[in-house]
Amino acid sequence: MKLLYAKFNKITEMSQIRFAIPKGSLEEATFKLLERSWTKVNRKDRAYRVYLDDPNIVVKMLRPQEIPNLVAEGLYDVGITGKDWVGETNSDVEAILDLEYGKIRLVIAFPDKYHYKNLDEMVADYGKKKKTLRISSEYLTTASKFLKQCESYKKYYESKDPLIVTPWVRLGTNKSVQIHLSFGATEAKPPEDVDAIMDVTETGTTLKQNKLKIVDEVLTSTAHLIVNKKSLKDPKKREKIFDIITLMRGAVHGKKYLHIYLNVEEKNMKKLLTQMPSLKKPTISPLSEEGWFSVNTVIQKEEFHKLIPKLRKIAQGLVVHEPRQILELEEIKRDEEN
Repeated sequence: MKLLYAKFNKITEMSQIRFAIPKGSLEEATFKLLERSWTKVNRKDRAYRVYLDDPNIVVKMLRPQEIPNLVAEGLYDVGITGKDWVGETNSDVEAILDLEYGKIRLVIAFPDKYHYKNLDEMVADYGKKKKTLRISSEYLTTASKFLKQCESYKKYYESKDPLIVTPWVRLGTNKSVQIHLSFGATEAKPPEDVDAIMDVTETGTTLKQNKLKIVDEVLTSTAHLIVNKKSLKDPKKREKIFDIITLMRGAVHGKKYLHIYLNVEEKNMKKLLTQMPSLKKPTISPLSEEGWFSVNTVIQKEEFHKLIPKLRKIAQGLVVHEPRQILELEEIKRDEEN
């Protein structure tokens, strides 16, 4: 009996999906998405454990910077993090779904009194004068890659790696171009501590307030659902992972559409159907009053304001809902088969 119980627990444990979600700037939007995706989402204040109404999904909150590596190593099967951190950590994961929130720009900025048009010009001037160039960033790997792509960097330093400076380690051989790890308030570093920064911005307002100008855009990023590649190949885990993808993709799509109900007289039906866009063919049902029909369909939000003037003239009793989710089951099925 004990042996059977142990085997049952082992099977249950293997089928569970470990799900890492981000704490910090992505936290609020992540919980809103979870609440649209599942019927119950529970957490206690200051706790890192989160409980969904699916006992086979074990959720924990972590810093978004940590999540790509933890998923890549298999400590978690799926996770939510910024696409920027996937690139920064060089994590071998499958970025399977753009969740379309947490959009940021990673940019290069330096004091607006500098005459350089971009980082490439700054590298050229410092290289020519044999001055040490210092850049502050939280994105050490990304900053190094971006610098090495600059034509002026190739000219003066060839393929040498910029010196990455942290309190614990120094990596790279090119001491003439240094990337210093920032622990926050990166915009406050120039010009006394560093010459330029690579930092995240949404509007650029904070940079302007600190008399910095944006000269290069390195990348844009949004929150993504990422998956461990081995977990995706595991038959038991794969099923549950695609359940998660289905629910979350449905929640993302649901925010883009409106579910509308309206009544229309039979003589106006043809005109209505030619003018009204829909996700699929609308559902049409006869009303108790002869010659009248109920029309039920889903439209894109961006089409709604264009539709109102037309509906006012030919329809009655318009009811509008924002769908919680729109689950494109056929598309998910094709993904699973591939």
